[in-house]
Amino acid sequence: MNNHETFIKYCINIAKNGLGSTRPNPMVGSVIVHNGLIIGEGFTSPYGGNHAEVNAINSVKDKSVLKESTIYVTLEPCSHFGKTPPCSDLIIKHQIPNVVIGCIDDNSLVAGKGVAKLKLAGCQVIVGVLEKECKEHHKRFFTFHNKKRPYIILKWAKSTDGYIAPETKNEQKPVWITNEFSRQLVHKWRSEEQAILVGTNTVLQDNPSLTVRDWTGNNPIRIVLDKDDKLTKELAVFNNEAETITIGSINQKPQSIIHNNNLELINWDQKTRVAQQICDILFNRQINSVIIEGGAKTLQQFIDENLWDEARVFTGNIQFKTGVKAPHFSGTLISEEKVITDILKIYNND
Repeated sequence: MNNHETFIKYCINIAKNGLGSTRPNPMVGSVIVHNGLIIGEGFTSPYGGNHAEVNAINSVKDKSVLKESTIYVTLEPCSHFGKTPPCSDLIIKHQIPNVVIGCIDDNSLVAGKGVAKLKLAGCQVIVGVLEKECKEHHKRFFTFHNKKRPYIILKWAKSTDGYIAPETKNEQKPVWITNEFSRQLVHKWRSEEQAILVGTNTVLQDNPSLTVRDWTGNNPIRIVLDKDDKLTKELAVFNNEAETITIGSINQKPQSIIHNNNLELINWDQKTRVAQQICDILFNRQINSVIIEGGAKTLQQFIDENLWDEARVFTGNIQFKTGVKAPHFSGTLISEEKVITDILKIYNND
């Protein structure tokens, strides 16, 4: 690994500090190097705050050496005004002569314009260092802009005999398949994504809060499906701990939806693409990632419409012998690990 790759890899690592807080902005990492040594670093602040390049430049104590330095960044510096001024302008202002970029920003507001502006100002620009790794790091951002939908993570837990729930249960709460460490990991995942989505039966049978409790982080926006207007305001998903968006049916009568003003309506007809309609709603609401936690019918809907990017599947040390079958899908296994007594497999969608 050469020096450029070493510093871009470091940029990726520090960028992860922004996971779950920068959306809809990408979580970018940046370092500034002078005579082979890192003299400044930064990652994207929570939305509305400084971009990574600004934080990196601000961290340099002696600004005079910037004229002899190289700035590394995982994603092309922006060239437009948004919540903050363009990062490319700041690099030019401080006369940083060398810029090394992991990957180009596909957002039409940038898309090569940042590089062009830097080159026009006389900067030496290198693009494409650890490009594959940087694109993987920015997968949520790229999926949102290129596919016009959120990055979609499917998650479920199944018994050793392939069921995600028993056939019957006596209480309105989850039947745990996984151990407490796996459940803590799921709460970590919730804190990293912008939204969480579940179907009607999951809400009615488990009465989940869908919040982050066993980890420190932001609660995701809750998306609950309610085709037949069965959900009531007393359910935990309608408490004030997080925003909740209900997706109902275009056939609902206005007086039947007073339990929730944050409502979207779609066509649930069997001939329509239900998952695609949901993706369109989330895209229009600027939601760039969602983790879908069930139930089986909801998960299968997204699988059947090929609208998913990643599946995270736990197998717990339990048997049901009968019950609700786990979703069926095909994907590329990218990792497998033990979480004490559980097995976690993560798949990518080909």
